[in-house]
Amino acid sequence: MSEDGLPACKYGSKCYRKNPLHLKEFSHPNKSAHSDQVSRKRKNSSEGADEICAKSTVGSGESGTSSIPPGNVQLTSDKNTTKELSPATQVALSQSCSKYNYFLTYVHRGIDNSYNQGSSLTLYNVINGTKAELESSCLLSYMFDLDWIRQQYKPCDRTKPMTVVHGLKGDSRIELLEQRGSNSNIKIVEAKLDIPYGVHHTKMMILKYTTGIRVMITTANLIPMDWFQKTQALWCSPLCPPGSGDSNTNFKADLIEYLSGYKSKLIAEWIDLIRQHDMSKCRVWLIGSVPGRHLGDKKFSFGHLKLRKILQQHGPASDASSWPVIGQFSSIGRLGANANTWLRGEFMQSLSMTKGGTLSAPLPELKLVFPTVENVRNSLEGYQAGGSLPFSQQTYDQQRYIKSFMCEWRSESRGRSQASPHIKSYLRLSPDNKRVPWFLMTSSNLSKAAWGALEKQETQLMIRSYELGVLFLPEMFDLENFVVDDSFSDGNAFPFPFDLPLTPYSPTDEPWIVDRKYADKPDSCGEFWNT
Repeated sequence: MSEDGLPACKYGSKCYRKNPLHLKEFSHPNKSAHSDQVSRKRKNSSEGADEICAKSTVGSGESGTSSIPPGNVQLTSDKNTTKELSPATQVALSQSCSKYNYFLTYVHRGIDNSYNQGSSLTLYNVINGTKAELESSCLLSYMFDLDWIRQQYKPCDRTKPMTVVHGLKGDSRIELLEQRGSNSNIKIVEAKLDIPYGVHHTKMMILKYTTGIRVMITTANLIPMDWFQKTQALWCSPLCPPGSGDSNTNFKADLIEYLSGYKSKLIAEWIDLIRQHDMSKCRVWLIGSVPGRHLGDKKFSFGHLKLRKILQQHGPASDASSWPVIGQFSSIGRLGANANTWLRGEFMQSLSMTKGGTLSAPLPELKLVFPTVENVRNSLEGYQAGGSLPFSQQTYDQQRYIKSFMCEWRSESRGRSQASPHIKSYLRLSPDNKRVPWFLMTSSNLSKAAWGALEKQETQLMIRSYELGVLFLPEMFDLENFVVDDSFSDGNAFPFPFDLPLTPYSPTDEPWIVDRKYADKPDSCGEFWNT
């Protein structure tokens, strides 16, 4: 208890919440001093933004500088943890990211800037990454900081129409409405969450310009700490001009089907806008989740069954049926009493599907990437990074088998071993660790709520949450497989976010548990974690 009799907020002065109800219920030591410091940083960020982003275009191989961190975050470790990337590798990496329109978010301080330039983007880069004038935007996310978001727009664009789609409840919902304040240009849509324990976890922006629209799908929430020192990823579509075309991946049709799941008049306006634009150059498959109990053919429209369907039609050949499946995520839900209940059951059947394959095929090896306690302790944010890795002790105790699949987080090739992962990725890897037949970037963590679970003798798929991701298949880039090459000298190399091959947990490694006390060793910032 603090002197005023209030329980202490677990994040102390690092807490970024501004809801007055939260501030009344919890004590925040040194909060006012921290707020002043944050305010000064935010002012500096706003003043310098135009100069940076005037030089930046999405997919051009350019990005912002690390001298201006996002506002409203605790400045953490600024010790450079990486060696400089060679100029040749930097250029090759930039070309690889541009080829696939797949980038990591910019890490502000703590890594050598060669790992940012050309291969990473800030949110400002994304929004202002075209010479065309912005007309309106639609933002979907799990968490929002509207004040910070508005700073990522050019001053002349901050009063233009903005649609915000969320699934917040209680205090968080009130806080979002307070953030909107008197900004009448901001319209808020509350996503329906009729099944208990579901969340609106999708992270996407649809940006309307005078010459077309652009879609950005990411793993990062629209809050400053998610764009500061974490490993996050994003995919940006090309600028889609007016027209009726769709891609060979049915991207446009699938995006419309996904957005139709909200059953919102405001979102219907965006659906009409999407129909009027040519998305034939979008070379990724959309893998989304919409809450509900999906029957008949509809059960293959979302979740892991959507991924199963695409892989069965366009996935790897049967000679890759023994190749391991890899999952990487920032949270783990309740998966069942044993591995075969769901994880090595219906879920693995979907991720191991091959072209023309059947469910009777033997299941390959499964490897799961999740940070160890030491990964978190030594990260740029220290233990604070663990707040974005909500794997609880109770959930772990109910499925201890999960540890046998686990590998630690390592990203030397991207300079992000100490940039804690909030990214979510799934892929398949050849035994020689050189070839990848598909790669998925998504908001979906390892949970039934995100991916869905079959019910009623597998006649329906029950999904609790909204999720969204993009699937990269080599055939859409005229390749047989994506290539693993840390030097990126191979023109077919894909810019994977973590190191391949993986590093399994050692006998002494433990997964990070968010509600466990870590007071025996200080983190990289000299702090401890007391729950």
